[in-house]
Amino acid sequence: MDDTGFSRRRWLAATGSALSAALAGCALSKPESSVEPDTIDEPEGDFPDQPETPNGNVERDAVPSELTDVYDAVIDSVVAVEVQTSEGAAGGTAWVYEDSYLVTNEHVVFGGSNPYVWFIDTGWRQAEVVGTDAHSDLAVLEVDGKPEAATALSLVDQPQAVGTPVAAVGNPFNFTGSFTTGIISGRNRNIRVPGRDFNIADGIQTDAALNPGNSGGPLVTYDGEVVGVVTAGQGDNVGFAISAAMTRSVVPSLIEDGEYEHSYMGIRLFNVRPVVIETNDLSVPWGVYVSEVPEDGPSAGILQGADGEETVNGREVPTGGDVIVRMGLAEWSSDEMWTITDSERLSAFLALETEPGDTIQVEIVRDGERQTVEVTLGSRPDIDR
Repeated sequence: MDDTGFSRRRWLAATGSALSAALAGCALSKPESSVEPDTIDEPEGDFPDQPETPNGNVERDAVPSELTDVYDAVIDSVVAVEVQTSEGAAGGTAWVYEDSYLVTNEHVVFGGSNPYVWFIDTGWRQAEVVGTDAHSDLAVLEVDGKPEAATALSLVDQPQAVGTPVAAVGNPFNFTGSFTTGIISGRNRNIRVPGRDFNIADGIQTDAALNPGNSGGPLVTYDGEVVGVVTAGQGDNVGFAISAAMTRSVVPSLIEDGEYEHSYMGIRLFNVRPVVIETNDLSVPWGVYVSEVPEDGPSAGILQGADGEETVNGREVPTGGDVIVRMGLAEWSSDEMWTITDSERLSAFLALETEPGDTIQVEIVRDGERQTVEVTLGSRPDIDR
């Protein structure tokens, strides 16, 4: 792995749908897009500065609407986060998950110390980081003296359809309690992580405005339920959030153990594209192509990477590798297996359906023939920072 340090001055995110894309549990290629960091002005004195708060004393009954109802339902449960770094103060947003636990992004607290959170009606409270997971960009804080009005926000039970109205609540540019709206504009996105070989699987794409400081905040439905945890805004009406399903998988382990173990196949791959189909004479119109299988990984000796290449229009196209078309747990029936159309599907399957130590069945196309092999998953390597 060629994992590099996580820069607080830049947070990148991109989908993994291009030829060079890959997935959680498998190796990736270059990042493709960027946004500005979550930084705030250096505070003066021994305590953090008070964030900018919403303007005016507006009578809520004077401007009733569905949106004001959503805002009122969640705002007490959303906080600003501030940590101290060698470069000054930095931060983002968090929200009440349960009891005294708050969820935010790992990159909001990474490299920081002395975390504080700002409740909109009662001010600063000192917090403690109880667990972090760099692979999913999730972290959990614990705070004493949480206001009674700051009740836990619920995660949605089911994936929400593209087109579902959503709202982002957070602290962009240190403006506490900001509220922007949009829709879910895409699902099952692979969110790229800067300097790392792995994606965040099952990501939510939205056109709600997201800016530095929104990171870690909730993306909510108009029922006030959390559909995702904001992680990056690319600009041009494209932003990303960690899905409720991923959050539900990771956060309990962060609370209990302080960490989370991700499943790991140990392969390098990319999406099947027309040039790959033609060059490899494939009989399937989709799937993920195995380009390399490291010798020390869980798939070594089981899956087969490319063993040759051909030049097509001046571009080298690998040949001879397996194409993964379906996957499932070893005990699943054929009807239960996931069809693997692309790396996003493979990534989501590993993230949401498996854990290290599970044995999975992998249906592949090799030398023009379909066959099924079994792989016992390992644990994803730690990120070297």
